[in-house]
Amino acid sequence: MRIWDEYRRKEGLVFVLSGPSGVGKDVVLSEFLHIGSGVKKCVTCTTRPRRDNEVDGVDYTFLTVDEFEARKAECGFLETAVYCDHLYGTPKQWVEQETSLGNYVILKIEVQGGSEIRLWKPDSIMIFLVPPSMEELERRLRDRRTDSEEQIQSRLAQARKELEETAKYDYVIENDSICRAARELWAIVDAERNRIRPDLKARN
Repeated sequence: MRIWDEYRRKEGLVFVLSGPSGVGKDVVLSEFLHIGSGVKKCVTCTTRPRRDNEVDGVDYTFLTVDEFEARKAECGFLETAVYCDHLYGTPKQWVEQETSLGNYVILKIEVQGGSEIRLWKPDSIMIFLVPPSMEELERRLRDRRTDSEEQIQSRLAQARKELEETAKYDYVIENDSICRAARELWAIVDAERNRIRPDLKARN
């Protein structure tokens, strides 16, 4: 046994990536997964309509409201949230299975859901992705050309509320460059994977 193994985690670590709509969570996470390996992305379930560039089971698992509610009734989600009138949920069985095998997983979820994950797993690493400015966030939302003016204003209003929750997170990354933000995300993951945890010695 290597001398440091007694201080290493035996159970996988959960990373939570949150941020307002339009901040670039999907593109940063995609770049992050291309840079390195050893972290698995959890595919969130949602009732939101699928966009043209999205793949079911890769970007999200797209469900009807009835399907979502049925899974929720069976305690199939670790957390659920309502965002801009759509339901989102993190599949419980997948996350518990992966972490029990010692795998590291990253969850892309909304702020409300992030709070629930922290309650379920207090040692989760919480990371908040922020835009360079609200003006830039609005530009990105408009450039997507997927939302009506009413939806854009709703997302901006929600973003302002979410940004007030930043202090509850462990790390903040500004997404002014996709590549730089992805590298910073990996730096956080690497630091947490290699962090000495003397408190684990008594438990192992």
